[in-house]
Amino acid sequence: MPDMRHLVIWGRLVCVLPFLFVVSSCSESPVAPSLASLHFMGKYPIKIVVTTGMVGDIVRNVGGDKVEVFQLMGEGVDPHLYKASPGDIKRLDESDFIVFSGLHLEGKLAETLERLSRRKPTYAVADTVDKSKLLADPDGIVDPHIWFDVQLWRSGVKGIADALGRFDRKNSDYYLANAAKYEAELDELHQEVAERLKQIPESQRVMITAHDAFGYFARAYGLKVRSIQGISTDAEAGLREINDLVDYICQNKIKAVFVENTVSERNVKSLIEGCLAKGHNVIIGGELYSDGMGKTGSPEGNYMGMVRHNVDVLVSSLK
Repeated sequence: MPDMRHLVIWGRLVCVLPFLFVVSSCSESPVAPSLASLHFMGKYPIKIVVTTGMVGDIVRNVGGDKVEVFQLMGEGVDPHLYKASPGDIKRLDESDFIVFSGLHLEGKLAETLERLSRRKPTYAVADTVDKSKLLADPDGIVDPHIWFDVQLWRSGVKGIADALGRFDRKNSDYYLANAAKYEAELDELHQEVAERLKQIPESQRVMITAHDAFGYFARAYGLKVRSIQGISTDAEAGLREINDLVDYICQNKIKAVFVENTVSERNVKSLIEGCLAKGHNVIIGGELYSDGMGKTGSPEGNYMGMVRHNVDVLVSSLK
């Protein structure tokens, strides 16, 4: 079981790890003494608020019928830009437990999460991910899109089971058993993705996307990725970045570029127009799910379905 520091997250990371994004301070806050013996005393199901669909999928699989999950960010919502509504704040305040992705994915929620972590269990999936496997941009900002490496995302599952088990001690074995089952399913998904992507010729294993969300995916499954915007959609891409990418697409005879469900198509269409002006015809290969999953109840409305959808789009467009 993790100690309480793994259960209560203060919305910041230790600055001695220079490649990690620090929310506000370079020192880790101490654990509030009042939380030292915190455990669930209410009625089931435990009310858990999560930020994204990917996080919610882990919590639902691990928590089973012991939890009720409310997801703040729905279909097509960009977590980089998301601002909590008064209703969201009320949900967070009334929850028993909060789970978010971490690594500053939910940047505009950082202050709210930090405030809430002082009085209730607030857990980041990224907390139990091996920090040596994290990617960072040239400015040292950590890439938070860890769910696109299925094995890396899997490594956060047991952390949630441990955290829930510490909070709800009488059901700790139940959470661990659910976690083991879900981990096995993710192991199978990882192998499936790796095998399917081998259908794409090596020369065409290039993803051109709206923003830099697929670095972990590319590293894990042997692709290259180039994007218009950086890790966060908070900053606009400049004309130079678009022109450089147009040159790259034309020089490498890339067949398809991809839009994302949480990002405007505007910049991708500019790429296509730029390539056409240079005599190279490139198409939109399809829509990828990046920072959010599909509609609830659809095949893409859960994590595994989202990943499979992206693989289907890539294989059909690039092979």
